[in-house]
Amino acid sequence: MGEAMGKLRRTHMCGSLRIDNEGQEVTLMGWVQRRRNLGSLIFVDLRDTSGIAQVVFDSNVSEDTFNKAEKIRSEYVLALRGKVYKRQSINKELPTGEVEVFVEELKILDESETPPIYIKDNDDVAEAMRLKYRYLDLRKPSMQSNLKIRHKTAKIIREFLDENYFVEVETPMLTKPTPEGARDYVVPSRVNPGKFYALPQSPQLFKQLLMVSGMDRYYQIVKCFRDEDLRANRQPEFTQVDIEMSFVDIEDVLAMNEKLIYKIFEEIKGVEISLPIARMTYDEAMNRFGSDKPDLRFGFEIKPLSDIVKDSQFKVFSDTIKNGGDVRAININGYGDEFTRKNISQLEDFVKTYGAKGLAWIKLTNEGVTSPIAKFLSEEELNNIISKMEAKEGDLILMVADKPSVVFASLGSLRVEVAKRLNLINNNEYKLVWITEFPLFEFDEEENRYVAKHHPFTHPVDEDIELLETSPEKVRAKAYDIVINGDEIGGGSIRINNSQLQERMFKALGFSMEEAWDKFGFLLEAFKYGAPPHGGIAYGFDRLIMLLTGSDNIRDVIAFPKTQSATCLLTNAPTILGEEQLKEIHVSTISNE
Repeated sequence: MGEAMGKLRRTHMCGSLRIDNEGQEVTLMGWVQRRRNLGSLIFVDLRDTSGIAQVVFDSNVSEDTFNKAEKIRSEYVLALRGKVYKRQSINKELPTGEVEVFVEELKILDESETPPIYIKDNDDVAEAMRLKYRYLDLRKPSMQSNLKIRHKTAKIIREFLDENYFVEVETPMLTKPTPEGARDYVVPSRVNPGKFYALPQSPQLFKQLLMVSGMDRYYQIVKCFRDEDLRANRQPEFTQVDIEMSFVDIEDVLAMNEKLIYKIFEEIKGVEISLPIARMTYDEAMNRFGSDKPDLRFGFEIKPLSDIVKDSQFKVFSDTIKNGGDVRAININGYGDEFTRKNISQLEDFVKTYGAKGLAWIKLTNEGVTSPIAKFLSEEELNNIISKMEAKEGDLILMVADKPSVVFASLGSLRVEVAKRLNLINNNEYKLVWITEFPLFEFDEEENRYVAKHHPFTHPVDEDIELLETSPEKVRAKAYDIVINGDEIGGGSIRINNSQLQERMFKALGFSMEEAWDKFGFLLEAFKYGAPPHGGIAYGFDRLIMLLTGSDNIRDVIAFPKTQSATCLLTNAPTILGEEQLKEIHVSTISNE
């Protein structure tokens, strides 16, 4: 049975005690991290959110208290009063390691069963157990630190935006299903039988309406929902920092956000980001790095070889190019000797997961060129490849021939994989880049039509507007992403702010005007009454926190996350509803058996 606190009130946090507190009487409260019974002395590490203090129960100080302390076990909740003394054996690992508290009064506020998981940072318990007993997992200092960094980052963002005249406005959670993007989570309406709300994938339409409303600058740190098949580091509900500004073009949005990013890194990491942040067009990023979110902490850039090998005797190359494909390569410069044939064969398996049919290679050793394809290449072709790749002794050239999308995906991922294997990635280095001039449309082969690469309200680059009807694939968007260390942390665009251009955009996407008005009528109607030029950005807040905490698992920066199959192991959500509840909301379920 737990005791009441009585008159005891906490005077200090466990982690706050220092040598300056020597001689003071203090009252601490917290959990038992560990307990050591040495006969006439019992040592307890007492833990709260601020850290750990060593407390000592000595039968000479108080026999009653000592006898009670013999019952203490791990994770018991204690309140205790005692005096701070200098420790005889100082523990330099602990901030409180110079002092200890000799306890005069003890109350056991609650007892604990043996916890199913260890409360320590370096445990290797299965993630399913950590999620099932999340309240215990969250007691770990590392997890509490992550949540505190999350809190502090949100606070910095709010303060910065407030100083720059942004107003935080909440937008509805129960809204209308709209097409484009991922699948919506839907909510049945009890009072409107047979009708459904959708949970927002983002507050996109409402923030645009707020600009039409004359709010001028808006932001929101907001939950968003996507019912998509989850991959690693995706969650069905996630947090977005949503920002929108009026009377702006690209330069204004980027300049404001660079100041915000600078402030976050300065205050959370003590790192000064150099401004302005570098920029790279989408085309340049794809051609050099095979990705629109390039990691710039290492080299191994992609280079084109099609011109050199288009007439080659090596049919894999020449036939691919004749069929509209591409041959490109990366040079693992200086590390060729690290890769045996077996290692290269592993890299070939790796690129096959991205659709590549194979991986050709040329190694430059002190004995000359080694390559299984050298015999199919003329001397001139071989020399031109080596020259184009700026290769020298000790280098390894890796080549992929396929359709362009496969070449970029496989080589873009391969350069990162090789850098990881060679341990070249410095996690204390931050390389930021804006990716600009995205294509406005991408072709969806399944639907056999162009779809919006970002969303249908993205403004085309001014000089490309005339191509909307004739060459949609050439139209660039006023869209931009902020990429940090190979992760897209945020993205946004300048929005269309007049009805005629918006109608042309819908036509280009294959919407009839009836469909467009059915889905987005309220926005199109609003645009009739004068909309300012506006644009903004949304940051993936969870991803930003992963970056700032150095975590590689999104679930470690969210208090109560879902699993990869969108379930909550703590509460067992989602769950089955009873017949009565289903009837109330006018829903019947179909058995999958």
